Amino acid sequence: MAGHSKWANIKHKKGKADAARGKVFSKIAKEIMVAASAGGGNVSDNISLRALVQKAKSVSMPKDNIERAIKKGTGELEGGQLTEGSYEGYAAGGVAVVVKVLTDNKNRSASEVRHAFTKAGANFAEQGAVSRMFQRKGQIFIHKDKIDEDTLMDLVLEAGAEDLKTEGEQFEVITDPNDFLTVSEAITTAGIEMEQSEVTLIPDLVVEVTELSKAESIMRFVDALEGLDDVQDVYTNFDISDEIAAQLAAEE
Repeated sequence: MAGHSKWANIKHKKGKADAARGKVFSKIAKEIMVAASAGGGNVSDNISLRALVQKAKSVSMPKDNIERAIKKGTGELEGGQLTEGSYEGYAAGGVAVVVKVLTDNKNRSASEVRHAFTKAGANFAEQGAVSRMFQRKGQIFIHKDKIDEDTLMDLVLEAGAEDLKTEGEQFEVITDPNDFLTVSEAITTAGIEMEQSEVTLIPDLVVEVTELSKAESIMRFVDALEGLDDVQDVYTNFDISDEIAAQLAAEE
């Protein structure tokens, strides 16, 4: 799931992020292929590609993987023909869900996503009905032990960031998509390590679920979607209450 939340942090603590590292690399490689295909393989000239290479580096994706994905996108290597798609709908409790896919077989990805929705009792919505509830933003997370808040605030606002928030043990930097690279490069130049950086969809309004069974049902649904090979990302406006977060943490 894109972005951070109390339930996303629970997942990370349980080690799911590390276990799925190979899948993360695969998803980023697909994005790189599409960007290189559309705008060329020169990172200096292709802004979208430069942002994705930075994203790949932020999750320690090997340099060889990055270069191979670029070459597939430019046609130097076979395997770069992918099509973008998206699906929208609602999970239990009216939670908004936007699913982004990159696939070489539209029929397969549509069937798999539809099956996941049906199995979870979720409902599809018309294109645009759900995505309009989100804003496309640059999002950067930095652990609090890397820099103090005032210094980071001055740095990112001067570079063009829109806002700096506190999320648990992290600082969250929000930017306009057009300013994302400038802000990211300013942070990197200052020698500050970023835990996560990407252009993503951020919900205008978060739906907090306070029932454990309903929270677990939605989490299983999102996990099922993220487990599909063609799914690049799943965006939701779902989060859990402090009480539910404590119960899930106790289950570790």
